[in-house]
Amino acid sequence: MKPAEIRDMTLDDLKLKIGELSKEFFNIKLQHAMGRLDNPMRIPQIKKDIARINTIMREKELEKRA
Repeated sequence: MKPAEIRDMTLDDLKLKIGELSKEFFNIKLQHAMGRLDNPMRIPQIKKDIARINTIMREKELEKRA
């Protein structure tokens, strides 16, 4: 996901997206452990997406406080 797409989402949407990505990350790690993972580069991509979302959520929370 691109940061511009993430910034357009609301906080509730971002929380839902993090939940979806966390489930996907768990499933991919499980597939990787079993040796059935087709695209191993998806693991770091999901990690980066989660980090981006957390960063932008924090930015939005700080904007509300200011």
